[in-house]
Amino acid sequence: MIATARETDAPVLVPARPIGTLPDAWRACVGTGRTREVLHADYRDSLEVVQDEIGFGATRAHGILHDDMGLVQPYDAAGFAGVRYGFAYVDLVIDTWLEAGLDPFLELGFMPAALASGDQTVFWWKGNVTPPRDHDAWAALVRALLRHLVDRYGIERVRTWPVEVWNEPNLETFWQGADEAAYHRLYAATARAVKDVDADIQVGGPAISPGSDDWLPRFADFVARDGAPCDFVSKHAYTTGPAQHVPFGVHQTLRPPQHLLEQFATPRDLLAGTALADLPVHITEFSSSYRPDNPIHDTAYQAAYLAPVLARGGEHVASFSYWTLCDVFEEVGIPTAPLHGGFGLLGHRQLRKPAFHLYSFMARLGSDVLASGEDHLVTRHADGRISALLWQPLDGSTTAERGHRVRLALPGAGSAVVVERHVDAERGNVRTAWQAMGSPLAPDHRATADLHDASAPAVRVSRVHAVDGVWHVSADLGRHGIALVEVTGSRDENPAWLTEDRLLGHADPTG
Repeated sequence: MIATARETDAPVLVPARPIGTLPDAWRACVGTGRTREVLHADYRDSLEVVQDEIGFGATRAHGILHDDMGLVQPYDAAGFAGVRYGFAYVDLVIDTWLEAGLDPFLELGFMPAALASGDQTVFWWKGNVTPPRDHDAWAALVRALLRHLVDRYGIERVRTWPVEVWNEPNLETFWQGADEAAYHRLYAATARAVKDVDADIQVGGPAISPGSDDWLPRFADFVARDGAPCDFVSKHAYTTGPAQHVPFGVHQTLRPPQHLLEQFATPRDLLAGTALADLPVHITEFSSSYRPDNPIHDTAYQAAYLAPVLARGGEHVASFSYWTLCDVFEEVGIPTAPLHGGFGLLGHRQLRKPAFHLYSFMARLGSDVLASGEDHLVTRHADGRISALLWQPLDGSTTAERGHRVRLALPGAGSAVVVERHVDAERGNVRTAWQAMGSPLAPDHRATADLHDASAPAVRVSRVHAVDGVWHVSADLGRHGIALVEVTGSRDENPAWLTEDRLLGHADPTG
């Protein structure tokens, strides 16, 4: 279906006094995919770009205990048997994150083969999803990992790294039989092992996927009965329906973006009055689609769709982590195209998607919130500059036929410079440019450079003069558009004699 967006509406009357502050929950954490992928050069290049232009606080990845990290290495020789823990790759990964200004949000999984009770795996890279044969051996691994991290990085730093127990145990895909009692046993053994290392290291769960919120109150009841430590609650949020598979991709229906905010709010509602009430809530994965091959991720629609979520998610949770930072991601195999519907904010070779620009626009907002509505978030910086994130409201079931206009009445005096940055279905859109090229599977260096140029937001600079203490600014968003509008008080320093009507040397009209 196609919707016709409004062209003009009454201006947003922006007050001079703040109505609140903008929480940092939107960039407190970002997803990484599989831990081993951090060692990929394209990932590290993407990490540098993301941190330079956005600046996330932490990252969460699957598979830190997976066998490809070499952590658990059993031996049996010459009458000696035991386990050697190898931390070389773990150290390389965490050093990479720390050097980029990211702390780890430690998701513990999946099961090392030497400890596993079965052979069920998930993903192309075969993460084992069975419980441990011996929970004491599992607990010993958890203690060994955390003690090593404390020795290497210091207890004060490690105390700030949340430890999440497993990933989506409510799904048979990720936890054998989706056995809730078995997960509770794993959680208790893990949480106690964490606290054995240091009582102030944060531990939590249950990291459930959407549609299983009934796990939350039962998890709270278990923690209360068992006395297992719990410092935070985690879950995931997505809004897509079942996958409609096509070769090298899927399509899915979407619910309205407000449904994500409702999912963010669910834990507080369900846990009220329980042992876990008032604990921090972390959304450790969120996006539109839960599939790594849905083209929605690469579109301007994704950016405008998620804009109200970034603007308001911090009202409900301590963090909400976009899944993921980049398209170095191999859950369903190695991607075959530079843009393939991957989860990432960045495509391969750091191609900036519209969702990346949504985050980079958010990073340029001020801390004081002046106004917030269905299509805008207006903020002010400490130096008085006004920055506004604008977007076309989308409902998840219709596409727009045309763009969207937002009119702002901002408090100000004198003249100001207005800088608009636009990303939409045509402008600043790497996917549109790639499709115009014929969707090459392996663009050459020149084509890749052209894609980088095409991904840059369109910029418009203008001046505005206050009328009765108000700067009137009108921004015309393109179809499925987002925009960053920055307004800075600025006097005009152009000499009066340098006029456009004399550009070609005509006589002075005043002379």
